[in-house]
Amino acid sequence: MTRMSRDADIAEQSSKEKRNFITHLSMDEGRTQSDRTNLLKNSHVGKDNSSNSEFLRHFIKTSGPPQVIALCLLIALALGSTVGVVPAVVEDRYARLKHGYEGETSCLDIPKVDRPQECLFGNEDAMSSAAVSGFIHSTLTFATSSMIGSISDEQGRVGIMRIGIGLSLLAPLNLVLMQIYPKMDPFLYYACNALSGAISWMAVALSAISDVMPAIWRAPSFGLVIAGFSLGFAFSPILAVFMSHLAISIFSLAILVAGFVFVCFYMPETLSPDAAQKAKLARAAEMPPMNSQYDVFKYYAMRPINDLLILNRNTLFRLMSALAFFSGIVGSADMALFVYYVEENLSFSEKDVAVMFMIRGLLGIIVQACILKPLNSAIGERRVIVFAFFIGAVHNYLYGIARTKAMFLVGATIATFTSMSFPTISAIKANNVEENEQGRIQGALYSLSSLASAVGPMLLRYIYHETKDNAMYGKGTMFIFGSLLYVIATFCAYMLPEDKANSNYRKDESKKRSSLVGVEYGATEL
Repeated sequence: MTRMSRDADIAEQSSKEKRNFITHLSMDEGRTQSDRTNLLKNSHVGKDNSSNSEFLRHFIKTSGPPQVIALCLLIALALGSTVGVVPAVVEDRYARLKHGYEGETSCLDIPKVDRPQECLFGNEDAMSSAAVSGFIHSTLTFATSSMIGSISDEQGRVGIMRIGIGLSLLAPLNLVLMQIYPKMDPFLYYACNALSGAISWMAVALSAISDVMPAIWRAPSFGLVIAGFSLGFAFSPILAVFMSHLAISIFSLAILVAGFVFVCFYMPETLSPDAAQKAKLARAAEMPPMNSQYDVFKYYAMRPINDLLILNRNTLFRLMSALAFFSGIVGSADMALFVYYVEENLSFSEKDVAVMFMIRGLLGIIVQACILKPLNSAIGERRVIVFAFFIGAVHNYLYGIARTKAMFLVGATIATFTSMSFPTISAIKANNVEENEQGRIQGALYSLSSLASAVGPMLLRYIYHETKDNAMYGKGTMFIFGSLLYVIATFCAYMLPEDKANSNYRKDESKKRSSLVGVEYGATEL
C-alpha cells in the first residue's frame, strides 16, 4: 500500500511538473513566435539581397538572355535615333508633294507661329499615315503572332527571330532612299513598316528567356529586356542633334543590319529538344482527322484562331487579356502619336525630343534594373501591375492638361513606371503554362496587344479630330480618354487571382505551413 501511494505521489508530481512546463511554454508562446517571426524576416531580407546578386549572375551566365538584351539595345539604338527624324522628313515631304510647299527651309525648322498652312497639312497627313501604318502593322501581328509563337515552340526561336529582324530592315532602308530621292513618296516607308508586323520577333525573344529562366526570376528578366530598350532610347535621339537627317538614317540602317548579323551568327537556340518534341506531340494530338485537301486547308486557316483560344483557358487569362487590351490601346497611341503631338502643339524641337527620350531612357533603366526586382519581391506581380497602371492613368492625364513643355516632361518622366507592367504581365503568362506552351501564350497575348495597338492610334486620332476645338481640354482630350482606359485596366489588374498571379505566393504559403507544422510538432513533443 505504501509503495502504491508513493508511486501515485510521484506520478502526480510528474504530472504537475509537465503541466507547469506546458503552461510556461504557453505563456512564452507569443514571445517565441514573435522571435521566430523576426528571425524569419531577417533571414528573408538577407536572402532577398543575396538573391538579387544571384539572379544577375544566373542571368549573365545563362546562354540566351544576354544575347537578347544586346539585340534589344541595338534595335532601340537604331529606332530611337530616327524617332524625331521621321516626323520631320515625312511632314516636309507631304507638304511639298501634296500641298504645294516650295520653301527652302524644312517645315519643322520654321517657328510654329510662322509655319505656313501647307506644313500644318503635311503634319496631319504624317500623323494619319503613321496611324494607318500602325493599324496594319498591329493587325498583321494580331493575325499571326499566336501562330508564330506556337511554331516557335516546335521549330525553335532563332529562325523566326532572323526573319522578323530581316523584315524590320525594310522601313529604315526606305527612309534613307526617301531622303536621297526628293520626289519619293513616303508611302513605301509606311508600307514596309506595316509589313514588318507579319512576324513579331519580340514575343519569340520573350519566349526564349522563359525557356531558360526560373519562374521567380522571369519578371525581372523581362524587365532587363525593357532596360536594354531604355538604354538604347536614352542616348540614340541625341545623335540626331549632331548629325544630319540623312546621316542619322544611314546610321540607323547600319545598326539594324548589325543586329540582323548578330542574330544570324551569335544568337543561341534556347528551346530544348524535349520541349520541342512535347510541343509537336501536343500539336499532333490536337489535329482532327484530315481526309481531304479541304480539311487540311480548314485546319491551317483556323490555326491562328485556335491558338488564340488559350486566352480563354481560365479566369486569369481572361483578365490578363482585358488589361492587355485596354492598356495596349493607350500605350500604342502614346508611342505612335505623342511625338507628332508635342512637335505641333507644344513647339518641341528635335533637341527637346532627344532630351525627353534621354530622361525617359535613363529612368527606364533605373526602374527596370533597380526597382522592379525588389518591388516584385515585396508586393508581388499583381500589385506591381496595379501600381503601374495607376501611374499610367496619372501620366496620361498630365499629357492631356499640359500646356507647357515642363508639364509634359513631368508626365513623360513618371510614365517610366508604367513600363513595369509589360515584363510583369509577360512573367505571369509564362508562369502559368507548360514549357511547351511558352511561345503560344506569349504570342497569343502579344496578338491581343497588337489588336489594341491597331485600334489605339486610330481611336485616339479620331478623338483628337473631334475634340481639338473643345474649350475644356482641346487637343489633349485624347490623352484624357487614355487615362480613363488605364483606370479600367487598373481595375482588371486588381481582380487578378493572387495565387496564380504572384510567383512567390505558393512558396510563401508553403513556408507558413511549414512553420506552423513545426510549432505543432514541438508542442506535441513537449
